Amino acid sequence: MLAPLGVVIIAAGWVRCVVTNVGPALVQIVSVVVGREVGQVRSRVDLFEQIRRDRRLEQLSIRELAERHGVHRRTVRQALAAALPPTRKTYPPRRKPAIEPYASVIDGWLIDDQDAPRKQRHTARRVWQRLVAEYGATLAEVTVSRYVAHRRVELGMEQREVSIPQTHLAGAEAEVDFGEFYSVLAGQKNIKVWMFAMRLSHSGKAFHVAFGNQAQEAFLEGHVLAFQYFGGVPGRLRYDNLKPAVVRVLKGRDRVESERFTALRSHYGFDSFFCRPGIEGAHEKGGVEGEIGRFRRNHLVPVPKAASLAALNELIAAGDVADDGRVITGRPITIGAAFTLEAPMLMPLPAEAFDAARLLDARVDNRARVSVRQNFYSVPARYAGRRLPVRLGASTVEIFDGSRVVAAHERSVGRFVEVLILDHYLEVLKVKPGGLPGATALAQAKARGAFTASHQAYWDAARRARGDAAGTRALIEILLAHRTMTAAALSAAMDRAVTSGCLDPQVVLIDARRDGGQVAAVVPIGTLTRYDRPTPTLTDYDQLLTGTRP
Repeated sequence: MLAPLGVVIIAAGWVRCVVTNVGPALVQIVSVVVGREVGQVRSRVDLFEQIRRDRRLEQLSIRELAERHGVHRRTVRQALAAALPPTRKTYPPRRKPAIEPYASVIDGWLIDDQDAPRKQRHTARRVWQRLVAEYGATLAEVTVSRYVAHRRVELGMEQREVSIPQTHLAGAEAEVDFGEFYSVLAGQKNIKVWMFAMRLSHSGKAFHVAFGNQAQEAFLEGHVLAFQYFGGVPGRLRYDNLKPAVVRVLKGRDRVESERFTALRSHYGFDSFFCRPGIEGAHEKGGVEGEIGRFRRNHLVPVPKAASLAALNELIAAGDVADDGRVITGRPITIGAAFTLEAPMLMPLPAEAFDAARLLDARVDNRARVSVRQNFYSVPARYAGRRLPVRLGASTVEIFDGSRVVAAHERSVGRFVEVLILDHYLEVLKVKPGGLPGATALAQAKARGAFTASHQAYWDAARRARGDAAGTRALIEILLAHRTMTAAALSAAMDRAVTSGCLDPQVVLIDARRDGGQVAAVVPIGTLTRYDRPTPTLTDYDQLLTGTRP
């Protein structure tokens, strides 16, 4: 008994009908194969071209062409009539019997929403809930949501905002923004760093620099460094409403700007333009918005590793140089070539750079530290209890006594971080030598490499020979000598002292002076004759007393 089996297979873009009768002694397969090869996929344009070529070269009939190409004769006639296939038929929109009874009700709710508060308008889900509760509808929620989305567009309630293409003149405009990324700094992972970016709108040339924060000092210093990098100043800069520049957003484009930002703008002579608040204004400076993400993906992946923020900025500067060879889509030349043409159009730099640092006043606590932006920086211990002026820059912190700098530190990243220098505590440690082994300043000196293996070896040897207190004081005397002598000469002298066993600090200092070339040269006696003077006498005083003259 035969078992008929019908299979319909879609292949090569056409319908293949296969009828198979399976029996013990007979297998009959009837197929209509579309195309010259099984599984060959051809577009209708290619098919029409082949039909027309076969007709032109071989003069085949319509039936023969239909059989060769496995298509209907109607398709052959269409191909012979025109090289392009006819457009597909359009059908009238399908009726929606499920939603049509409620269409006018939904439309009325949506129209009334135009006068309702924005946060109290109908959602598609609320429309469906009301239809079920008030009208006993049995609609699926997805049916209602599709209709609501379609009608909102037709009623003009959801209009896509259209951006106007812009042409930027050379040197006329630039865009500024901050972006964030993570890095590994000095072995510490996941350190959040802020990147200042300024992008020239005409050439696409961009400048990037990393800071440990996005405070006003970093914002202002970013401008100063960017203008120096470009060698000029663009006519106008676009911003969003960054706090370092804007104190308060007023109606429209009006802003209450910070005094420091106003001073920066006055110093360099550029104009400022502030975008609309929120996501609506992001497209108004879309160039730098996209630039930050592009630079981060191309030059900061994988997560960069650097010993310090300065080393990290060297990596970022190399990325800026590499981008000079990039071609922006739709432009005929590279960014570097375009900037070469734009640079002469920038406004010239003023004679002096703007001072982006902020002047503060801080009190020195009983640990010889000043607190600046929730971080602590050491000063010499003798200033404890005094108030000192502080110059706070984007990457440096300088503490003054009058016009003299008494301490200079790299600005720390994070909060509640102590930045201490061992030299600032030596006078106190000389009196309290027991505080040195656990001192935070000592641990930081070791981490920075300022306290070397030579220091540690001498300290260990001195404590074994003299005891803890005396051995530590001997080390402190040598540490104090670092203020006037070279570190290399002192390290070599300490190594020789450990080797010889002569650990007296005065001997080490004498040895270091000899090694450092600080010993006064011996002058032969004969060379001093020109400095000889006659022996002094009291003859003139005797004449004054006696009143006699020679």
